[in-house]
Amino acid sequence: MRLRFTYLILLIFSGYIGFAQTPDTKSLQEKENELKALGDKMIFAPMAEARFEANSDFVKKLVKALEIPYSFQYPFDSLQTVSIENAPDNSFRIFTWELQKDDNYFRQYGAIQMNTKDGKLKLFPLLDYSEFTEKPYDSIRTTKQWIGALYYKILKNTYKNKDYYTLLGLDDNDFLTTKKWIDILTFNSKGEPEFGANIFQYTYDTIKVEPPVTRFLLEYKKDAKARLNYDSDLNAIVFDHLVSDNNKPWQKTTLIPSGVYEGFKWKDGKWIHVKDMFSSDPESKNVPVPHPVEGDGSF
Repeated sequence: MRLRFTYLILLIFSGYIGFAQTPDTKSLQEKENELKALGDKMIFAPMAEARFEANSDFVKKLVKALEIPYSFQYPFDSLQTVSIENAPDNSFRIFTWELQKDDNYFRQYGAIQMNTKDGKLKLFPLLDYSEFTEKPYDSIRTTKQWIGALYYKILKNTYKNKDYYTLLGLDDNDFLTTKKWIDILTFNSKGEPEFGANIFQYTYDTIKVEPPVTRFLLEYKKDAKARLNYDSDLNAIVFDHLVSDNNKPWQKTTLIPSGVYEGFKWKDGKWIHVKDMFSSDPESKNVPVPHPVEGDGSF
């Protein structure tokens, strides 16, 4: 009898815990509707001032929404102007979006939300530092010195008990070129995010940034539509090999896809360059095309 009573108490307690871990969906839906309207305004408002104002309001309301206990479980599916990517192990997710002032100014914004056991908000705002550095590819950076990108894929690899999250992202940059980044996210002993790691191995070829680098850059002519994404069949990151359309490979504004695909494969804690991903299978062209959303905002 006593055992049965104890078991009943445990069941009730377990049910209570399960209920407590459920977010307030109604409140989150209301806030999501407000965020969606502001997100649309950040993109479609004709005046830059209105876009920046909407961005500021969006940030405040997003933080308020995320402060609702266990908000990590809420997907915010209707926010089409914001990219929300979950880590493969569901330990965190990243919100990123883009704010356009004019044809020559794009800036990224974002935040990392940790998946906490008690449901309380643990948020790391990301501050885009790109315009304040001439060499965005050569250093380990904190969240306050983030090289902004609109992330569309997160990969996870582990080496010697350390987790490496590889982030694939887009930066519209300016009216001349587009950038795509492969960045590395790790967490230090204090649980704080750090961006960048010297784990890329490739040979300098004029098109690419001369190594060593802590993040990999693919920069090319505006609207050239170069691909950079993860291929699950190949278990590799695949990207377009670029060539100059006027024999000036040092000028990023001339670089376009050549029809050949390069890539990186993970091995022993490094991303190792592969010069031709499909040389052994010339008929294979099954390379996924990334389709990140275009948004903006400000943290």
